[in-house]
Amino acid sequence: MKVDNNDLRTIWLDEKEKVVKIIDQRLLPHKLVIVDLKTSDDIIYAIKNMLVRGAPLIGVTGAFGVYLAVLNNEDIKITCDKIKSARPTAVNLSWAVDKVLSKILKTDSYIEKIKIAKETAYEITEDEVQNCKKIGEYGLKLIKDISLKKNGETVNILTHCNAGWLACIEYGTATAPIYAAFDAGINIHVWVDETRPLNQGARLTAWELGKYGIPHTIICDNAGGHIMQHNMVDIAIVGADRVTYTGDAANKIGTYLKALSAKDNGIPFYVALPSSTFDWNIKDGVKEIPIEERNPDEVRYMEGLLLTPKDSSCANFAFDVTPRHLITGFITERGICKASEDDIMKLFPEKA
Repeated sequence: MKVDNNDLRTIWLDEKEKVVKIIDQRLLPHKLVIVDLKTSDDIIYAIKNMLVRGAPLIGVTGAFGVYLAVLNNEDIKITCDKIKSARPTAVNLSWAVDKVLSKILKTDSYIEKIKIAKETAYEITEDEVQNCKKIGEYGLKLIKDISLKKNGETVNILTHCNAGWLACIEYGTATAPIYAAFDAGINIHVWVDETRPLNQGARLTAWELGKYGIPHTIICDNAGGHIMQHNMVDIAIVGADRVTYTGDAANKIGTYLKALSAKDNGIPFYVALPSSTFDWNIKDGVKEIPIEERNPDEVRYMEGLLLTPKDSSCANFAFDVTPRHLITGFITERGICKASEDDIMKLFPEKA
């Protein structure tokens, strides 16, 4: 994406292809800092501490972590297990790591392992970029149809957390249709949830939409229901970290509440995701998707400022699961489908 007239991605290899370079997303929007990751431990730290975040980007980072592990002649299987355990909810991480691992185990040659690991990590990266682009193309029709019904008046889109190019290398998932609609000249406005406790919406989604010139307004998380009640939202589009083959979707904490509000107010609620975010082994998302619990200090503090009484207990659930009956549909790189096992399998028959 363009940032101050410069083409920028969220992850890439340096010229010598020995260092993984990332944007430290903890410091945005105030500072744009590039960090060097030289070992698998660096990769694990970056994932755990959310220098990188967003399901597709976490997966790609994990893939490059395997490449660094091979490059540094580490115990590959042990390292891969460590990388996969860095964050439990986003299925893209284990999917990407396992994809690289399965390929490098087919050869005993050290040189060949390096070549295969690098090529596979690049392949996963470019596939995710193209998947996001296609998500934008399919999602554009939804926004275009609303615009036609409103006779060209502003289409108000609500999104939660950051599922933009910062989370996905390019285009984003939930934001891909937004970028496509803006580029198509459709009059749009985006409601950006602040997304406590780490404020990925207020810090990251607002930053990248602003860089692109897209009109947007940041709201506190609990304002979503109010603006839906007052006909200020035409469509909600969110991303996902793991989706069951039956249609339950895990996303940043607070997504479930937005889906409930959308259902109560008759507003279409879509989840945008690449196929790498589907978990083909889990049927019941509420019962089976592991929900990450992060450090309670993320709730207690904001930029070092203590927000709560020191002695108060805090809980920090990072994700929640939106049941399929609250989801209007999924926007994927293969098209749009309903949140049901039958419809998902029609798009991905090879998984049936």
